[in-house]
Amino acid sequence: MKQQIRMAIVLTLVTAATGSNVRAWQTAVSIDGERFRINGQPTYAGLAPGALGRLMNARMVNSTFDDENPATRPAGFDPEANTTRFIDSMDQYKAKGILAFTLNLQGGYPGYEGAINSAFARDGSLKPVYVRRVARVIEAADANGLVIILGLFYQRQDQILADEDAVRVAARNAATWLARQRYTNVLVEIANEYRHDGFDHAILREEAGEAELMDLVRSVHPKLLVSTSDLGNARLHPALCEAADFILLHGNGTEPEDYPQRITAVATHGKPIVFNEDWCFSDDSRGVADAPAKGTAAFENGASWGIMNQTRNQQWPFVFGIGQPDEGANAAEDFAAYETIRALVGMPASAR
Repeated sequence: MKQQIRMAIVLTLVTAATGSNVRAWQTAVSIDGERFRINGQPTYAGLAPGALGRLMNARMVNSTFDDENPATRPAGFDPEANTTRFIDSMDQYKAKGILAFTLNLQGGYPGYEGAINSAFARDGSLKPVYVRRVARVIEAADANGLVIILGLFYQRQDQILADEDAVRVAARNAATWLARQRYTNVLVEIANEYRHDGFDHAILREEAGEAELMDLVRSVHPKLLVSTSDLGNARLHPALCEAADFILLHGNGTEPEDYPQRITAVATHGKPIVFNEDWCFSDDSRGVADAPAKGTAAFENGASWGIMNQTRNQQWPFVFGIGQPDEGANAAEDFAAYETIRALVGMPASAR
């Protein structure tokens, strides 16, 4: 009983601190068979026929970043200004056909070790200041007709949580907050690459634990659509494909010629398939810039595709807004990646 009272008090404080008035939002995501819908209509209706029902996306997990470790926090870093810069760039991505952004309540690797970047405290309670930034991004996306894929847990950061019970409390608190805010444009990703050896808690490293957390989130907020992701091998365990509402794949270490087989392997579950992380730039571990090949292979085999430009968007200093061909190699590759998405979904060409 004491724990329930404490959780209620914390969530009341968090809801009050987000700076938003709970209201009817304007962007509602849903799933119909293997297609995504926004406000009841299949996505990309009226554009390229093959795009109907897809959810092309970009990974922006450090748009809500802050590092509480004084030994590693970048000098002069302003987390609110960082979030504002990302929000101000949303229209650029939408113009290229992006309909969703991936966030995470524990961020992503910022290019250095030791960061303390988490919306959760040790006991699983939510930190009001961090959650307020997440709310700003969710609500800005809603105003732009966009979807948020909200990850809950990230390797290197789950150690902040005291134990497995704290992980459960954290998942419950996040779902309760989303329910109380009544957001309709949010999908949930339980863990970013659940089998990553950077996770300490077994509940986050095993299929049974991931399925348990999906069920826990749904028990709190039955309307939420929930999934999880595996490593960059473009695979997801069959048990999790069955447990999830949609299938998340990461393609970082996978060659585009392997995408047809990997996608076929999970397509038998009859659910939307979404790559929401694909490192496809020349500064990746393979030294290959292959966004056009990877994006096209994913798309032509029935999956939605998502970009991770780790150097530009995830590693400090974070840069938001689409790169341009005359701004250097990574920026030019960034432009080419989003041009690939624009052409695949049939969006008209634009200056940016």
